[in-house]
Amino acid sequence: MNALTILLIEDESADRLLEKILAAQGYSVINAAKSKSDIQSLVTQANVDIVIFNIDSPKKYFQDIHYLNQHLALPIIIFAADDTTDTINQIVKAGVGAYVVNGLETSRINSIITIAVARFKEQQRLKSELEKTKSKLEERKLIDRAKGILIKTRGFSEDEAYHTLRKLAMDRNIAIGEMAKNVIAMAELLK
Repeated sequence: MNALTILLIEDESADRLLEKILAAQGYSVINAAKSKSDIQSLVTQANVDIVIFNIDSPKKYFQDIHYLNQHLALPIIIFAADDTTDTINQIVKAGVGAYVVNGLETSRINSIITIAVARFKEQQRLKSELEKTKSKLEERKLIDRAKGILIKTRGFSEDEAYHTLRKLAMDRNIAIGEMAKNVIAMAELLK
């Protein structure tokens, strides 16, 4: 039995085959939403693990897909008939875990879901790593700016300025980046 809960969004014309396949394979399909539904509110109200679209073309859903990827961080799988280059490029930019064109085969559903979830987790790891790197870079800029202030106002060498910042941070039991912010704020206050 699969422990994943899936929100399934299908076009009005869908024969509900995918819902039956997912249920038969042990997935919990909590809402087989029709295309007229407000997808964003359905996902936020429901406790879902994956969103799967079974639609002709994702074009009318791009806004919802971007929202889901940016704000709710869920794996998204799309089964569609649209294989145009423009659509595929937009889907890739939206961060969709799997885009399957005309490929609704029962034997492949578990593999598609497993791959989409793994790809989603890897994307989340990379996003987290990127955010940490950006944060460290911003902290580094603050430290350099604070060192510059100490060099200019106190006549310190670069090493002395850094060691002063570090000692002040340790004495106050705060991060050096936070101390750098304090030095910059004080310098701006005293201008």
